[in-house]
Amino acid sequence: MDFVSYLPLILLFVLFFIRIPVAYSMLIVTVVYFLFINDTMPVEMVVQRLVTSTESFPYLAIPFFACAGVVFNYAGITDRLMALAVALVGHMKGSLGQVNVLLSTLMGGLSGSANADAAMDSKILVPQMTKNGYDKAFSTALTAASSCITPIIPPGIILILYAIASDVSIAKMFYAGYLPGLMICAGLMIAVAIISKKRGYGAIREKRATLKEIFKQLLDSVWALLLPFGIIMGLRVGMFTPTEAGAMSVLYAVVIGAFIYRKLKWSDIPAIIKESIMATAGVMFIIGAANAFGSYLTWERIPLIVSDALINNISDPFVLLLIINLLLLVVGCFLEGGAAMVMLAPLLVPAAAALGVDLVHFGIIMCINLTIAGFTPPFGTMMFVTTSITGVKIEQYTRASLPFLLVLLLVLFLVTYIPQIVLFIPNLLS
Repeated sequence: MDFVSYLPLILLFVLFFIRIPVAYSMLIVTVVYFLFINDTMPVEMVVQRLVTSTESFPYLAIPFFACAGVVFNYAGITDRLMALAVALVGHMKGSLGQVNVLLSTLMGGLSGSANADAAMDSKILVPQMTKNGYDKAFSTALTAASSCITPIIPPGIILILYAIASDVSIAKMFYAGYLPGLMICAGLMIAVAIISKKRGYGAIREKRATLKEIFKQLLDSVWALLLPFGIIMGLRVGMFTPTEAGAMSVLYAVVIGAFIYRKLKWSDIPAIIKESIMATAGVMFIIGAANAFGSYLTWERIPLIVSDALINNISDPFVLLLIINLLLLVVGCFLEGGAAMVMLAPLLVPAAAALGVDLVHFGIIMCINLTIAGFTPPFGTMMFVTTSITGVKIEQYTRASLPFLLVLLLVLFLVTYIPQIVLFIPNLLS
C-alpha cells in the first residue's frame, strides 16, 4: 500500500476531531476514496452496500429490543424496579447511590442501551440525590459509570453488533454478559459505600426492609425481572432465535404494560413508535455507513494488514489483549461504542482468533472496553449525556469519575486475564 491508500483513514480521523458525526464521516471518506482515489468501483456500489448491509435478519433484533426497552418505560416497569432497588439497599450508607447502581443492573436486561439508561437516571435519580445532599458531580459521574452495566447484561445492543460482525453466536454473547455485568455492579456498590462513609451520605430508609416488604416488592416487580431469564431460557431450549427473542420481548412488554400493570395506553403508541425509530435509526445508519466504509478497507486489504502486523509482532495472547485494550480505550473515547464495534471488530477479531483467544471472551472484552470509553473524558458519550442533563462541568465530572474509572478498569483487567469469568455460563449452557 502506498501513502495515498492511507489518506482516507487520515481524513476519517480529521473529521472525527472536528466533531463530524461518525456515520457521516465514514460515508464522506468512502465516497472520496471511490470518486478520487480508486475509480475502479462505481460509487453506486457504495450506496448499494450502505442499503443492503442492513437487510440482515439478525439485525432485526436491534429494533425489536430497542422498542421493548421503550415500551417498558411507558409500562411502569421503571418505577417498580426503582421501588425494588430501594427495598433492597435503601438502608445502606449512600443508599441513593446504591439504588443508582442497582437500578442500572436491573434495567440492563430491559433497555440494553447505556446512553438511554444514563439519560433516564440523570433525570430521575440525580435531582433526588442532589436534594438529599449528594455532590452533583459525584451523582453525575456515578450515573454515567452505572450505565456501563446496561449494555453488558443481555440483551445489550453492543453484544448483538459484535456477534454479527465477528460471526459469533448471539446467544453465547448473551450468556457471557451476566457475570461481568454483575462484577461491575458489585465493584461500583463497594466504591459508593466507601465514598459515602467518608462524605457522610446517609440512608433513605431508617432501617432495613423486612423480608415481607422485600417479598411484596419482588412480587410487584417479578414481571419485569422474568424477561431476561425468559430470553435466556428460550434461547437455551431452542424456542426462538435471538431475533425472535426481540419480537417476543416487545409482545411481552405490551402485555405486561397493558394488562398486568395497566399503565400502557393507546395514546402512548405514537411516542413509543417515534422513540423506537429514533433509537433504531441511529444504530442502523452507523451500521450501514460502517459497511460502506468496509468496502474501502476490504479493497485495500487493511484488515489483513492489521491482523498480520499484530500476529507477526506479537506471539503472546496476553500481550495482544493488553495492546488491544489500550487501543480500544483510546479509540472508544472518540467514537460511540456501537460505531467503534462495527468498525474495529473486523480488524481485530482475525488477530485474536489466530492467537487462540476465544472469540466470545474477546467479544466481552471489546464490549466492556468500549463501554468504559463512553464513560471516560474527554469525549465519552455517557459523559456528555449526563453532564448536559445535570449541568455539571466536564472538569468536575472528571475529578468525580476517577474512583469509578478505577473500578471499571479493574473489572476489565480481571475479565481479560481470567477467561472463565466470561466463559463459565456459556460453557454451562452450551
